[in-house]
Amino acid sequence: MKRVLFMLSFIACSVVSAQSTWKADNAHSKVGFAITHLMISEVEGHFGEFDISATADEAFSEPDFTVDIKTASVDTDNDRRDEHLRSADFFDAEAHPSLTFKTTSFEKTGEKTFKLTGDLTMHGVTEPVTLEGKLNGIITDQRSQKLKAGLKLTGTVDRLAFGVGGDTPTLGDDVEMTINLEMAQQ
Repeated sequence: MKRVLFMLSFIACSVVSAQSTWKADNAHSKVGFAITHLMISEVEGHFGEFDISATADEAFSEPDFTVDIKTASVDTDNDRRDEHLRSADFFDAEAHPSLTFKTTSFEKTGEKTFKLTGDLTMHGVTEPVTLEGKLNGIITDQRSQKLKAGLKLTGTVDRLAFGVGGDTPTLGDDVEMTINLEMAQQ
């Protein structure tokens, strides 16, 4: 009996120790979005400041993400529009300096694809959001000799569910998110 308990403890410790922290390499990652404007065009933007980390094994299977995005770092290549997006009309960056996301479930959908569901908090409102994910690959970085993983996450967020911007015909309700990540094992 002691031998069985020892083996179970050993296996449990091995599984736990196989998990490690991965951090986004911000120089090679981008948190982007697009929204319909006037029902005829699409405006794109991104957030320049973010901290994204994940806990996963060396195969980056079943990652558990923690995300913090600074709302004041919104950039649409138009200073006037960016200031408006930072205002109380939209993100209210002063009162709500961050968007956060925390994984609640992971579902493998293919060899390199998955669905990632989590709680997104934006503008003081928390709602579940599901993102489609693709693991582009994993390599050993020649400089650091550490693993790096490339991923792409996409999904749609209903901005009105979070109280971002008013109900207006000039903007679409859905915001398309595209997050390209290069994650480095720590």
